[in-house]
Amino acid sequence: MLTITPIPAFTDNYIWCLEDRKTGKALIVDPGQAEPVTEYLEERGLTLDTILVTHHHPDHTGGIDELNRRHSPTRITGPAESPFKGLTNTVHPGDTVVWEAFEFAVMAVPGHTLDHIAFFSETRLDDAEILFCGDTLFVCGCGRLFEGTAAQMHQSLASLRKLPDTTAVYCAHEYTLANLKFARSFLPDDTGLADYEKTCQQLREQGEATVPAILGKEKRLNPFLRWDDPELIKAAKAYGARQGLPTDNDTAVFAAVRHAKDHF
Repeated sequence: MLTITPIPAFTDNYIWCLEDRKTGKALIVDPGQAEPVTEYLEERGLTLDTILVTHHHPDHTGGIDELNRRHSPTRITGPAESPFKGLTNTVHPGDTVVWEAFEFAVMAVPGHTLDHIAFFSETRLDDAEILFCGDTLFVCGCGRLFEGTAAQMHQSLASLRKLPDTTAVYCAHEYTLANLKFARSFLPDDTGLADYEKTCQQLREQGEATVPAILGKEKRLNPFLRWDDPELIKAAKAYGARQGLPTDNDTAVFAAVRHAKDHF
């Protein structure tokens, strides 16, 4: 039986574990902390086989050295030309990573960081394709532009937006309610956002994660994926006029929304 489980870390991180209960092997994505991963593996009698890394930030890589010492995974795979040097296998956009029955296509998604990649598999689990996207795409949000430009992030999100609507988005943080608070302020008349906020509030009150998200819903609701939506464009132009920002093309509209979120 194959499953994907979020392992909570820090205050709002999710470390993802893709496990094959038949073989006892586990694949871990972005382990910022070692201890919660080790506890999870030991509780379930799993063998750490592979670690995938989306980008170099410490809250995604900080546990790798200790996990390597304790569990000696076969592979630690992440982006080539990355500031993080603890990888055993480096990959470039267009490469494929194979694990058990899954083939993950490596996608370039710079913006949050310059080395950021995502892993996408067309092999479906729970009737959904799999996207491990790190800090590029969140539920109703996207990553801050720490290293890249708005144009780079817009292009990265555009590439993710082309994936199937049924894709499950396994992002790395529980930022959903904060993102929805901003989205509702930017698009106050969007009833879909209002309904989704209520649903996510109920999930969090019950101690449940709001991720993974389903990409089709994100395309409808996430303001960072709606740069060509008339209502979003209208709101972005109003914000841009107040801030002196251009909104004359898709990238500029996206940049205005990102600016608004950064100053929210």
